[in-house]
Amino acid sequence: MTDIENKHASAFTALGTARTERVQLPEATFDGIINMPVMHQAVKAFMANQRQGNASTKIRKYVIGGNQKPWKQKGTGRARQGSTRAPHFVGGGTVFGPTPRPYDEYVPRQVRALAKKSALNARANEGAIIVIDAFNYEAPRTANLLGLVARLDLADKKVLVLTDGVKQNVFLSGRNIPNVHVMPYADSSTYHILWSDVVLVEATALGTTLEPLANEKPAPVTKKARPEADVARAARKVAKRAAKTEAKAATKTAAKKPAAK
Repeated sequence: MTDIENKHASAFTALGTARTERVQLPEATFDGIINMPVMHQAVKAFMANQRQGNASTKIRKYVIGGNQKPWKQKGTGRARQGSTRAPHFVGGGTVFGPTPRPYDEYVPRQVRALAKKSALNARANEGAIIVIDAFNYEAPRTANLLGLVARLDLADKKVLVLTDGVKQNVFLSGRNIPNVHVMPYADSSTYHILWSDVVLVEATALGTTLEPLANEKPAPVTKKARPEADVARAARKVAKRAAKTEAKAATKTAAKKPAAK
């Protein structure tokens, strides 16, 4: 859906209607540069910053008990012991165990910007960037975003929706959809872009304004045909259910005949 040479992308309305014009992507961002090491660094830092670092263990001095020698020093034939909270005892302390600590990783601002631009260029090279003219939802409604995803034939893909600023109605419309993530364009990160299969970007977020279409009607939703394997599986289930019903009926009939005699 993206013309890499001319840096153009397909445009749709918020209802899923295709527009005749193609949107030129800004050259400052979509310059074709893809820096893999920088993207790896940004994603690794993002995932590390999500960790809470709450794992905690106790060394022997923090375990309750163990103040008395388990047996006397000499005469038992066993090895001398001073506490039952030593690491080699069951219920004893842990040696070199994890303690609460931060996992934060800092990435410079320019490196983060380069990683985000590389991720957008990677999606543009795949033709996975679609421009939406405007998300003007008057009220939050999940059906609106579900219909858009279905009309664009993206129901089985992970979709990232980038709006121009915070739009609460759009966010609430996609909050209950598992494979759809809605966030402002400025807040998106390299991780979110690479997580998605397709990126839907609002035109004004890219610095482009598209005039609304007059007398627009929602595009029809194209339903995919069921695979032959699913059809055969459903037929087997129906036949199995029918056989069970017949067997139960035959059993009941056989049980009633001796009682009648």
